[in-house]
Amino acid sequence: LVWDGKRKHVVKAVGRVAALKKKAAGRAEGMTGIAHTRWATHGAVLQKNTHPHSDCGGSIYVVHNGVIENEKELRARLAKRGHRFSSDTDSEIFAHLIEEANKWVTPLEEAVRRAVRQVRGAYGLVVWSREEPYKLVAARHFSPLVIGTGGKGYMFASDVAALAGKSKRVLYLKDGEIAVITKDSCRVIAGGKGEVAREGKKIEWDAAMATKGKFPTFMLKEIYEQPEALANSLRGRVQSRGGKVQLGGLQELLPRLKRARRVFLCGMGTAFFAARVGSYILEEYAAIPAFAELASEFRARRRVLRKDDLFIAVSQSGETADTLKALLFAKKAGMATLGIVNAVGSTISRETQGGVYQRVGPEIGVASTKAFTSQVALLATMALFLREVRGGGKEDAQRLARALPRLPGLIAATLHTAPKVERLAKKYAKGYPHFLFLGRGYQYPVALEGALKLKEVAYVHAEGMNAAAVKHGPLAMLGKKFPAVVLAPRDALYEKNITTIKELRARHTPVIAVATKGDRKIAAIADEVLTIPAAPDALLPVISVIPLQLFAYHMGMRRGNDVDKPRNLAKSVTVE
Repeated sequence: LVWDGKRKHVVKAVGRVAALKKKAAGRAEGMTGIAHTRWATHGAVLQKNTHPHSDCGGSIYVVHNGVIENEKELRARLAKRGHRFSSDTDSEIFAHLIEEANKWVTPLEEAVRRAVRQVRGAYGLVVWSREEPYKLVAARHFSPLVIGTGGKGYMFASDVAALAGKSKRVLYLKDGEIAVITKDSCRVIAGGKGEVAREGKKIEWDAAMATKGKFPTFMLKEIYEQPEALANSLRGRVQSRGGKVQLGGLQELLPRLKRARRVFLCGMGTAFFAARVGSYILEEYAAIPAFAELASEFRARRRVLRKDDLFIAVSQSGETADTLKALLFAKKAGMATLGIVNAVGSTISRETQGGVYQRVGPEIGVASTKAFTSQVALLATMALFLREVRGGGKEDAQRLARALPRLPGLIAATLHTAPKVERLAKKYAKGYPHFLFLGRGYQYPVALEGALKLKEVAYVHAEGMNAAAVKHGPLAMLGKKFPAVVLAPRDALYEKNITTIKELRARHTPVIAVATKGDRKIAAIADEVLTIPAAPDALLPVISVIPLQLFAYHMGMRRGNDVDKPRNLAKSVTVE
């Protein structure tokens, strides 16, 4: 919706933003507007369910991110009062609630305040009214909402990345707050406290970071950005000579870190797999029991939590709904809380007591790549920090610390496998409907991540599992058209992986192995070998995941998919 000063223009389209842009060309220019790309939760992917939604008279329009939990109850109540609904979405309810409230109260922000009080659930909401056309009102509860300032105007968005190159500073709305913007002002109202003053934070990302540059896709760009991104993540945090680690974001929690008895790490999707690698590193190098769990399951289980436990939330966006809910659950239990996030000022970064920013720049592609390698490296850094403050030994820790700054160069070397990976994708893109990804120890979470990537961008069924588990059932499915990708670098479990590859080949299963450069044993028994440089076992996941990212990318491209925006997926999952 755009207001041009005389009339409103509403344009809707199903599909990609490009379809909307084409449809809106020459029709949507003005000073005030709202728009939203919908990720379906209520109602099918149909034009009638696209945003913005309006009230009965077409005077009030809303865009909404989140889920209304008492939607059925509110819809029935509004229908009894004569309201007519034109969509199947829960979002439309906001427009009718505000319409009702506006009969009794003005200005628009007061009507919005009265409406949201009736709603249970999550919302990032922006409202426009024909009665006050040069004003936008926003409200937030649990779903992220930010305000861009210092550019050509004021802007609302659910993610800071959307403001890159358009705004200079960003204001973060807190739960329960309402914001009002006009062409010359921005006000934030906090419940019964009235208007609050809040300093905006500088947006570190520029417009160039949010463009593809010389690359055909964001995903490929972000894969190749990993050497530089990882160098940025580690800069100033690890001394390659002395092995000393400096993490300023953890200093205030030192007393609690010293007496922590257990660590729980939570994330979803790729962040969860990074957390699993991190749990292994924490146990080996910090000598502390560590448990990685899906954030959604962390709250669902009746587990025993203690105040001397430590909770680490891992989330690129810092807004992942399940991870945020797990964090709040941990805080309620009295646990010390840390975060590893990329988005500065995000909700998780504000809710944790300390943490580490990833500093990898915006990740635009839905399938996470550079965030994973950064998260693993930072969890290794955190393990070394905990070891130091808790009085652990030095020798093996220094070896790991010396290897960390070498990771950007090792990733750059691994990217040279790209031409061979592309040839493999050409071979396997058609006629192979299933893949198995196998790994042991530190490589087990990498196998899970490799399978996820193939599912996300190639739309190919893939399973990741521990290589030891393949004999306990899955072997029955394998054969000539069911390839296995085996992560078999020269690590502590190398010989066991040799045995697994032989078992697979005996069943005529094509084997693609990820192995250490120069490994003749693997080359002699695998069908295809993708080589990686040698590194300490704990850091090998940062390197071994690179060929899997490239394989998923080229498989997706060969199959004609939009690898940057895979179907049915969203970059930041802000609903449970």
